[in-house]
Amino acid sequence: MASLVSPDPPLIVLAGPTASGKTALALDLAEEFSGEIVSCDSVAVYRGLEIGTAKPTREERARVPHHLLDILTPDLPCTAGHYARLAREAIAGITQRGRLPIVAGGTGLYLRALLDGLSPAPPRNEPLRAKLRARAESPARLHRILGRLDPAAARAIHANDTPKLIRAIEVTLSARQPTGFVPIPMTAQWRQHGRDPLTGYRILQLGLNPPRAALYDRINRRAADMFDRGLVEETTQLVEDYGPSPEKACRPLLSLGYAQAIAVLRGEITRELAVQLCAQGHRNYAKRQLTWFRRDPAIHWLSGFGSDDDIQRTAIALVANHLAP
Repeated sequence: MASLVSPDPPLIVLAGPTASGKTALALDLAEEFSGEIVSCDSVAVYRGLEIGTAKPTREERARVPHHLLDILTPDLPCTAGHYARLAREAIAGITQRGRLPIVAGGTGLYLRALLDGLSPAPPRNEPLRAKLRARAESPARLHRILGRLDPAAARAIHANDTPKLIRAIEVTLSARQPTGFVPIPMTAQWRQHGRDPLTGYRILQLGLNPPRAALYDRINRRAADMFDRGLVEETTQLVEDYGPSPEKACRPLLSLGYAQAIAVLRGEITRELAVQLCAQGHRNYAKRQLTWFRRDPAIHWLSGFGSDDDIQRTAIALVANHLAP
């Protein structure tokens, strides 16, 4: 096996849609190859959001060191650039300890920022942001606006993630063509003026792509299980901690599961409908994730769940080959 602290140390990246078994496969690889896991999830960075994020359990975290979980309170922002800086620091530290860094998660925007870097962003445009915030009562409307301006970014950003939607629209509208009238999509700016890609590592990217029907069935069962395990009760505690309108102070509470749980607490929908809406939202999100990741030709796709024995054997063989001298 090649040295993990060689001039070009290895880095494993594991991507895929929600509920595809990334946690199970990342744990398996980390235990097989003396690795540590760097989470790539825009909601799992927040403390207090456990059930709705499907974070690794305490037992799973005890098996393998994890990074970038529970690093912020939910009332603080975490941009893609901020995540990328922290993730690169974590990866460098893991490598210096002679262990294998394994980045695992499904937030495509964060993964792009980590691997490819982001273009220099336009400065904040407060008048524009104020106009967009005025529409933030309907994140779906912001998502539709972004979809018209930058379809690729709309596929990468969750429909309920108001801060990222606002920033993507702001970046797009603030950087215009020389005519001054045609906006430049944020993702086009990345392609044209990308900066600071991650270098110095031999990167193997793996992607999980389970059969669609089986994935949707697992998503449906996971949504029901979240509510059975106490998602409404967890959300109740967050409401007590952050006020009667916590989603305004804590944007992560607009994410799938928590948004529906808050609606239950307010008596706006039944628990049964909340489960249905949560499952539907996650199915839609999984479809967008796959669309985003499939455009990356560097990803080696595995046609199954990360918990499948044959997928784990295949992944282990691929990583072993990648580590070979």
